[in-house]
Amino acid sequence: MEHERTARILVAGTGPAGLIAALGLAAAGFPVTLVGPEASAPDGRTTALMNPAVKMLERLGVLEGIKSKAAPLKVMRIVDATSRLIRSPVVTFRASEIDEDQFGLNLPNSVLNPALARAVAAHAGIEWRRSMVANWHLDAEHARAVLADGSTVDASLGVAADGRLSPARQAAGISTSARSYPQAALVLNFRHNGDHAFTSTEFHTETGPFTQVPLPGNRSSLVWVVKPETAAELAALDDATLSMRIEQQMQSMLGRVTVEPGRQIYPLSAVTPLRFARNRIALIGEAAHVFPPIGAQGLNLGIRDVEDLIGIACENRSDPGAAKALAAYDFKRRPDILARSSAVNLLNMSLLSGMLPAQMARVAGLGALGGFAPLRAFFMREGLRPGSGFAALAGGRRRPAR
Repeated sequence: MEHERTARILVAGTGPAGLIAALGLAAAGFPVTLVGPEASAPDGRTTALMNPAVKMLERLGVLEGIKSKAAPLKVMRIVDATSRLIRSPVVTFRASEIDEDQFGLNLPNSVLNPALARAVAAHAGIEWRRSMVANWHLDAEHARAVLADGSTVDASLGVAADGRLSPARQAAGISTSARSYPQAALVLNFRHNGDHAFTSTEFHTETGPFTQVPLPGNRSSLVWVVKPETAAELAALDDATLSMRIEQQMQSMLGRVTVEPGRQIYPLSAVTPLRFARNRIALIGEAAHVFPPIGAQGLNLGIRDVEDLIGIACENRSDPGAAKALAAYDFKRRPDILARSSAVNLLNMSLLSGMLPAQMARVAGLGALGGFAPLRAFFMREGLRPGSGFAALAGGRRRPAR
């Protein structure tokens, strides 16, 4: 049985999660067909990749060429900028507290996505069909995609990396629970006079987080979550006025601010599928989880989807889309995805809630994190890789026995 053939895997979707999945599965020895056009729209956003995700890019040979355009994240702060009766103290997470040089890297998507696309195009084990999937035919034996150009692709497993509205997820008959928030994120980059010292600051406001993340030099990226109508008003301001508003919101923490060209608005929503795999389709990235941009979780979670999927596919080389393989994937991803989604959605709801108990719970949680170093270290480790906080606690308990 050792020498059974390795089955073909089809990856639908050419965002970062799909490109990373194609590279990772090809590196694991699977013949891969990637389906989808190359991204053409400019993306002004940045992605904060935590250390485990950075290591994955390194293994795939993508990191070396783009590292110089990324900024390390060494310190992360949460500042309660609400004007409410009960406010939490500033909580500061330092990578050095858990013996790490950095939590991760902040990379412009305009650097990351083309680098991934170049690596895919150069990989002999990946066939890239730059067309869209028009129809899916899923049966007990394989997943077949009929493309818009009329050609077809047959595979044992279809990987749905086709976004929050995922046609592949729909074809597999996986239903979702979805909620849209009365919020939108204004996204842009800006220059500042002060030194960010590789510190990211998340200001919590009544409408959502205002998050500054360092870029190389005296530059930072901004995700400002507000009501949709406010986002439109802010985006319509002239550069000087918007720069001043951002500086005020940051309490002039980085000195004078100058916004750079390119403003984008993204409406906020949450989508959770009821299953993460079914009918020869496995969900990754935004097909598997959508939630507000709090605490740098999105693509990091997507990369963990890819790592778990590769592990399970390698145990089922001749048929990675078989029902038992998909059940194993669903079982493996469920706790991580549900824990992250719930935590982010709860924190977001507590910011929006005018109710005292919700505010008190948030403040008590952040207060405990700020005041108790072992708890802070636990959360930092868990934030980087689920289970590592518990592993460190267990290790700490074992050590004195020597």
